[in-house]
Amino acid sequence: MGALSADVSAGRRAIRRRRRRIVAVVLGVATVLLNVVAIRHARAMVRWSDDGSRTESPERLGTLAKLGVLLGGVTVPRPRDERTPSSVGLAFENVFFEVPGGPRLVGWYVPSDTGDERAVVVCFHGYAESMEQLLDVAVALHELGHDALLVDFRGSGASSGDGTTLGVREAQDVAAALRFARRRASGRPVVAYGFSMGAAAVVRAIARERATFDGAILEACFDRLVTTTGNRFRSMGLPATPFAQLLVFWGGVAADIDGFDLEPVRDAERLTCPVLAMHGTADERVTLDQGRSVADAVAGGAEFVTFEGAGHRLLVRADRERWRTAVEAFLAGIPQPNR
Repeated sequence: MGALSADVSAGRRAIRRRRRRIVAVVLGVATVLLNVVAIRHARAMVRWSDDGSRTESPERLGTLAKLGVLLGGVTVPRPRDERTPSSVGLAFENVFFEVPGGPRLVGWYVPSDTGDERAVVVCFHGYAESMEQLLDVAVALHELGHDALLVDFRGSGASSGDGTTLGVREAQDVAAALRFARRRASGRPVVAYGFSMGAAAVVRAIARERATFDGAILEACFDRLVTTTGNRFRSMGLPATPFAQLLVFWGGVAADIDGFDLEPVRDAERLTCPVLAMHGTADERVTLDQGRSVADAVAGGAEFVTFEGAGHRLLVRADRERWRTAVEAFLAGIPQPNR
């Protein structure tokens, strides 16, 4: 009996060892596959494809389409400028300037018709977009009597480069655009406007690139890259962890940046200029609470204006009059710079 019991115990131990080995192999294979998928998505996130149609937003995809995107990756062609300010009735000038040691940037300078001492507003687009996205903003600013400088980030539109760093090195583009705008402003205030990634780049430029704007308008600004990435996975019905962390890590490898260091909520603590933050209450990419946390972190305090029912889109399109009222009041309060 003793020998039989020992044989049974040994058999059970052997079964447990085999099960543990099988579990370890399955987990190892799953980890490898998860990282392979993350790498594919990360590369597509920061390096534009040569051709193909842009993948629809997750909210518009069906279940099978979401599965296909998850396994096969997304397609993000290089953003192009298909229209110019003349297409919306605005006179403009093509302008060019360099980032020291970096790319050559292209912009559109849209002068006002007032000829007075109103502000020059430097405008920055969102992720996977170009300055064409900002034409509605330029029209509204022109109606308010302000000059507008629209800028193509590196890798977008006509600017040099072939990808994005999600707002990290784009902060250098913001600083370069400010230097150009100062030369054109002739002593007038220069204010930054940024949407989503553009807003994150503005915050980083002020905090880390010594971009001394006289004011900043932040629209749909995310708090951290990893959280807005997590929101995208949630919209696909997937858990944010570990997908967001893997995507940010491998995206950082592909773009040679530290994506976890892209934290506007932390950089906002170093903002002392006047700040207007605007956010849609139904923004699925950057939640209202995440946007508010950036505004609350601003050292000098920030005005926070919400747009009821608006998602992740230019808010001037969601409620033009509310946008105009908020921006007009903010810009009217910007003092003349002592320069």
